[in-house]
Parts: sequence; C-alpha cells; structure tokens
Amino acid sequence: MFQLLPSRPTRGISSIPGSTLTTILVVVVTVGALYFGREVLVPIALALLLSFVLAPLVRRLQSWHFPRIAAVSIVGIFAFSTIFGLGAFMVSQVSQLANDLPRYQSTLTDKIQSLQGAVAGTGPLERASDVLKDLKKEIDRRGSVPPAEPSLSGQVQPSRPIPVEVRQPDPGALQVLAALIEPLIHPLTTTGIVVIFVIFILLQQNDLRNRLVRLAGAKDLHRTTAALDDAGQRLSRLFLTQLALNAAFGFVIGTALWLIGVPSAPLWGMLAMIMRFVPYIGALISAIFPLVLAAAVGPGWTMVLMTAALFLIAETLVGQAIEPMIYGHSTGLSPVAVITAATFWTWLWGPIGLILATPLTMCLVVLGRHVDQLKFLEVMFGDEPPLTPPELIYQRMLARDPVEAADQARVFLKEKPLAAYYDEILLEGLRLAQADAQRGLLDEDRMNRIRDAVAEIVDDLATHTDVIKLKIGPAEEHSPLAQLETAEARAEEKTLPERWRNGKPVLCIPGPSLLDEAVATMVAHLVEQRGVGARAEKIDALSIYRILNWETKGVELICLCYVEYATPAQIRYAIRRIRRRIPEVSILVALLGNAERFEDDETFADAEFVQQSLRETVDKIMAVALKQTGDEISAAKPAAAHL
Repeated sequence: MFQLLPSRPTRGISSIPGSTLTTILVVVVTVGALYFGREVLVPIALALLLSFVLAPLVRRLQSWHFPRIAAVSIVGIFAFSTIFGLGAFMVSQVSQLANDLPRYQSTLTDKIQSLQGAVAGTGPLERASDVLKDLKKEIDRRGSVPPAEPSLSGQVQPSRPIPVEVRQPDPGALQVLAALIEPLIHPLTTTGIVVIFVIFILLQQNDLRNRLVRLAGAKDLHRTTAALDDAGQRLSRLFLTQLALNAAFGFVIGTALWLIGVPSAPLWGMLAMIMRFVPYIGALISAIFPLVLAAAVGPGWTMVLMTAALFLIAETLVGQAIEPMIYGHSTGLSPVAVITAATFWTWLWGPIGLILATPLTMCLVVLGRHVDQLKFLEVMFGDEPPLTPPELIYQRMLARDPVEAADQARVFLKEKPLAAYYDEILLEGLRLAQADAQRGLLDEDRMNRIRDAVAEIVDDLATHTDVIKLKIGPAEEHSPLAQLETAEARAEEKTLPERWRNGKPVLCIPGPSLLDEAVATMVAHLVEQRGVGARAEKIDALSIYRILNWETKGVELICLCYVEYATPAQIRYAIRRIRRRIPEVSILVALLGNAERFEDDETFADAEFVQQSLRETVDKIMAVALKQTGDEISAAKPAAAHL
C-alpha cells in the first residue's frame, strides 16, 4: 500500500488524472492502430507465430551442420508444401461434398419434417402459422392482378402482360478471368506476405533479436534477454505441443468419422484440427458440420448420436486429461483472460484474430512479467494468483470472511503441517496487518476483525491432526536428514509428566496489541497439538486487576507473544510483573514481528528468546518440558539408590 507524503499532497493528487488520461489515450491509439492496420498487421502476426513454430526445426538442422540458408530453405519448403497440400486437399474434399449434397437432401428434409411434427404437431401455433401463410398468398395474388383496360366497344377487358426477357451479352475472356481471380487476390496476397515474412524472420532471427534488445534498452540486457527467452520458449513450446496434439485429435476424429460412415471424413478431421486452436469452443464448432451431414446421410439417428458422442468423448479426454498431463496449462493465461482475449481479437481481426487470440495475449502477459510499466497485464491476464496467500488471508480477515481463509488452510494442510501453515501464511498475514497498523492505517474495529478472524480459524482447525510423515527410501535411511528426523520423532515420544499433559502448564500472554492476542492464540493451539496443555490470555493480562486473578496453579512456563514492535522497556516490564506473581516460572519471549534481538542483554538473563518463527517457539516450549522431565528423572535416581 502507498501513503502520500505530507509535504507534497497537491502534486501527488494532481498527477493521477494526467497519468490515467495518458494511459487511456495510449490504449485507444493502440486499439485504433490494430484495427485500421489489420491488413498489414495480420500477415505479420501470422508470420511471427509461424516463425516461432519453425525456429526450433531450423536450429535442429543447424546443429547438424546445415548452413542457415539451407536450413531455412528446407524447413520453409517442407512447411509451406505441407500447408498448401492440405489446403488443396480440403478444397477437393469440399468440391466432392458439394457434388454429393443433392443426394442427401431428401433424407435431411424428411428428418426436419419429422422433428417439426414431433415438436409442433397440429397445435394452435402451427394452424395459426398456416392461416397467416394462406392470407399472405391471397394478398400477394390480389395485388399482382393488373387493372382492367377499356376496349374499343366500350367494354372493359383485362389487360395482358407483355413478356420481356433481358439478356446479358456473353462475357469476354478477360471478364471471365477477372471474375475467377478477384476472389483469390486477397488470400493470395496475404499468403505471399506471410511466406516472405517467415523466410525473412528465420534468416534474420539473430539480427532482429539484437535490434529488439537495442530498442528495449541496452542498459538492461538481463531483463530484456529474460523476456525474449521467456516469450520464445513459451510460444515455441505451446505451438509445437498444440500442433502435435491438435493434429492427433484431428486424425482420431477423421478416422472415427470414416468408420462411422460420415462422408468427407478427412475434411472434418482437418477442420477439427484447425478449429481446436480456438480455445474452449473450437472443437464444438467443428462438430456442427459432421452432425448435420450425419443427419442427412443416415436413415435413422444412430449416426448422429455416434458422431456427437465421438466429439464429446474426444474433447473431454484431450482437454481434461491429456493436455494437463502433457504441458500442464503452459499458456500461463487464466480462463477469463482466454475468453476475453478471444472476444477482443475476434472483434478486432475477425476469424484470424480468434485463432491468434491465445498466443497474442500470452505475449502481452510475458511483457507484463518483465516490464514494470506493463505489470498490470500479467495481473489481469496471467494464471498466477493475484494475491499471495498471506495477502489473501489478510484481505479476507479485513473483509470479515474467514470462510475462504479456512478453505485455503484445508488445501495447504494436505501437503504441509499445521505449524507451517501458521508460520508461512497466517503469521505473515498478521505481519502485513502489523505494518499497516504501524503506519496508522488500521483502526480498532479492523484490529478486532483480524483478532476474531484468527480465533475463528484456530477454532476451525482445533480438530486437525497432522498426518504428514517423512518419506525416506532405503538408500536414505542413514542420511543426516533421516537421522535428524528420527531423533526428533523419538524425542516427541518421550512421556511427559502428568501436569504437562493434563493441566495447563503453558500460559501464553500477549503484548499490548490485539494482533499479539491473535498470535498468543496460535501458539497455544500449536502447543496443544504437541500434547502439552496451554491457554491464551487477553491483551490486558498484565494489568493489575487481571494479573492478580491469574490461575497460577500448575503453570510451568509463560510465553510472552509479540508480533508488533516491542521495546526493551516493555519486555523488561512484563518480565518483572510476571516474576512478582510467579517467581519460579520459566519465561519465553517470542518476538514474531520486526523486532531487534535482546538475547545478549544481561537484564534478560532469566528469560529465553525466540525470533520470527512459531515452529521454533513451540520447539523451545517442548524443550523446556522435556528438560524438566529429564531433571526430575535424574533427581529421582539418586534418591532411589539411597533407599
């Protein structure tokens, strides 16, 4: 969070509207340039994306000692021959299908009529529709009757229309050629531009990279190189993986449709491969034409149902199982970003924009990751959580919504122990709150919200038991880590005295803040999880009234808990008051916020300190308990020997 400096309030406030206006103006100009320059930018974008796909192949040929020109030529000829060959094959399939369509017309008409009869029947809506159609025919017939003309005898005779036939002159050879070429001019021009740019980019890849580095700023080579490598690796990996996966998907669809009996099965397989580059809905769109054709070909509904089941099963398996297993959501985009990007780029560049939406948006996310001024792009479109776990839990506590925090805890505790959750998430959230409180940004009401939310989370986790065990293989049984874990486990298994297990020997006293009270609650819970009785007091526990009413019976250790900054005078005052009330008790000071160390101060010789970690705090308490147990056993042995 940011805080305006008191000495410059006017300048800070007035700069916000200008900055916002500049940002809006830049966005509007950029979108306008993309829209009006699409005739040039679309081929360049296609060329760039194709170059990312072909660049790894060029590098592989160069690693086999091919010259760069030869490598680019071989890859370019192979790639564009494949693309043009597939395009020609699709055109031939479409032509063949167009010639066969009249044969399927009667079957499709019968099915449509049967569906209309099943849905509408002879109901009032259909009868009303028939009446309206008859009325329209009658009006058209009456309106088309010409007025009568009088004859020479004075009688009116109906006029007879004179048939007129308009004939166009036969087109010449040039007109026929122009009519054939005109629809092909734009696609051929775009294809030529794409081919030229792909070859140029592959040949001059290193030079273009150096120029981009120069434009981005030669003084920050590390960040620029990281951004280019990130974009190149992400895009190349994404395109190659998607190309292979979508090709396999199209092959399976085409083969299965051929087995089912759907005509032009290879055409629908290639269409499914192409449309699957469109996120989420591409495979479903590619299923429309095969379904219609299956309905037109098959005498019943079996072929239609089999075709629908094929697309549903194939897309579910590929999208939900195979894709995450192969590249695990490597796009780095959130689902909302994918849908938004598809809508925006389709509006901007049409169908080509729909196919290019995901890679173009991913490039924006990479820019946002490496350029500070564009950080908002990564936050808006990236799949990384917008808030860190401590930030999220702090925000939810401020919003009086501990339910989401409790859900976060359950997910976290599936992989790590409770102490790690308290240390890494809940305590870090309280440190964020402490930083805001130190700047005066938290009032008493918000502090109470945070304290109550922590208490509710702790109460929700009261029945939790850690089940995570160290997984040690046979070859690691004698490693230092394994020996350390084994020693700790054996120490925990030692039997504690009755007063440590059944009573409340640990008393957690918070500092003067409500956040300290929340920390004391957490420490008491972690201690009880280790089999030692504990309880936590309120923030006014050191006041004269409360300290005189302490239940001191069975108290063996007092833990002073601070997450806010504690001065040496405050700690010294607290220890002195505790000593007056319980002289022989062990005292542990847990400084869990941003505080200086006091261990070396001689005035604190009768207290132990723990810094920054709840886990270390609990370990220290257990060490005191086990030490007292060992001292009692050692003292009992000479007495038994004397007897």
